[in-house]
Amino acid sequence: MNSLRRRIIGYFGFVAVVLTATAAVYQQGMRVFEGRPRTFLDSFQFAVEMFTTTGFGGDAPWTTPEMQLFVAVMDLVGMALLVGALPVVATPFLQNALSTSVPQEAASSLADHVVICSYNSLADTLITELEGQEISYVLLEPDRDEATDLYEDGYTVIQADPVSTDGLQAAQLTTARALFIDIDDQVDTGIILTAREIVEDIEIVSVVDEPEQDKYHRLAGADSVLSPRSVLGETLAAKVTTTVQQELTKAVDIDGDLQLAEVSIHHGSRLAGDTLAESQIPERTGVNVLGAWFRGGFQAAPAPSATLSPGTVLLVSGQESQLSQFVEMTQSSVRQFGTGDTLVIGHGQVGQTVSSALAEDDISYTIVDKTERPGVDVIGDATDEETLTAAGIERAQTVVIALPDDTIAEFVTLVTRNLAPETEIVARVQTNESVSKMYRAGADYVLSLSRTTGRLSASRILDDRDLLSLDQQMGVARITDHDLGGQTIRDADIRRQTGCTVIALEREETVITDVDPDTTIDVTDTVQLVGADDGIRSFEQSFT
Repeated sequence: MNSLRRRIIGYFGFVAVVLTATAAVYQQGMRVFEGRPRTFLDSFQFAVEMFTTTGFGGDAPWTTPEMQLFVAVMDLVGMALLVGALPVVATPFLQNALSTSVPQEAASSLADHVVICSYNSLADTLITELEGQEISYVLLEPDRDEATDLYEDGYTVIQADPVSTDGLQAAQLTTARALFIDIDDQVDTGIILTAREIVEDIEIVSVVDEPEQDKYHRLAGADSVLSPRSVLGETLAAKVTTTVQQELTKAVDIDGDLQLAEVSIHHGSRLAGDTLAESQIPERTGVNVLGAWFRGGFQAAPAPSATLSPGTVLLVSGQESQLSQFVEMTQSSVRQFGTGDTLVIGHGQVGQTVSSALAEDDISYTIVDKTERPGVDVIGDATDEETLTAAGIERAQTVVIALPDDTIAEFVTLVTRNLAPETEIVARVQTNESVSKMYRAGADYVLSLSRTTGRLSASRILDDRDLLSLDQQMGVARITDHDLGGQTIRDADIRRQTGCTVIALEREETVITDVDPDTTIDVTDTVQLVGADDGIRSFEQSFT
């Protein structure tokens, strides 16, 4: 029984009791004080007429003070009951009747979908990935107002409790392909246990805020447990180190010889400031440049006149030896790490992961945080120039901004860029919307927690999508069902229409990596392509 129904029943039950009591007292009062006996039915009729303000019947006026006082008091009680009906019954009833009705259960025909518990900014990237793959999803949201807002915004949502068996069954969990959970570390374990009671063979992906909670999620039955803040910290730290191995750890193997990688142009690199034509990357290393990220924006096949400024990320393909040679060219030729040369601002989970990774690579660092805690070198507000000056900002070659508040991180970036114009700035943000603002503020490399979580989750759920890296919205897709049979790559005009590049064709048991614009695609080929997330979705919409 819902709360509105309980309130309606309680209200009318109370009114019935008051009417009955009023009738009984009125019957006795008329007999004792007025000397005009009335039946109980007559007295009840009087009570109804008085409470509904339709009159007093034929008994008025009353001659005794006792009855006059009684009638006056009951008049006020009747008015209070009428006024009380508005917030208790009428207003909620009208709100329910006129407001959007959020489904309480997903369609029984729904299958091969992803159940998401529940909506937050981290789940938004996953939803975008699923929509690009035309995979259905269902959000579980227990709060009525939040569910209504999501429903009106066009999300597929049901109002249900994800912790309960009924809630998960309402999302058609038994026919789903995966369950994604990101609410609270302890609440999530309860959902995992409940889900395993319902269905054993479903992929369960959960997110933990604290890495030490990983083991409990796995014990409860999660197949994949993600700790995005740790991954984010490791990725930021990898942008500080100068080792070739760090840059190539996330390269994607296409065939025995061909690899894809994203490689950053560092401050002090011999390539920094050159145009793509001046760099002569293909001639000097044999590496092919497939695309580039300029201050957060991806360009497929960038123009030869494009400038390779520090922080530019190039999407390249080549053999491992060629990639290694290229990575050496992108590194700083003058960077010699010493005490304080790397400044880490923020000592939360991300900052701690960064400092641990730097320590493993024997890179000295200085930690700044506003709270006194073990490991913090300089205690103070990073938005204050004096704090950064005390931390040695003038000696820092790299600043890692690992603050949980995007607004503060943006301001710290401005302060850092003002104090150290040539310093390399790498940073984390919470939401995707903050990425462009951080680049505008002066950051060289920015990684979003929301994007990291969503893409990491998508890589666990989607079967035909490999992540080139978590650093950017790039991926390698394998498309089997397509409409390209009999067309050459040039005729299909894939790059111009989608921004994606075909890098290989799987034909029977052979992987063809030597593809050019005149290569013909067979209808049975599996097409391997690389591109931005939006580009891959555009390819799927245009050619599948």
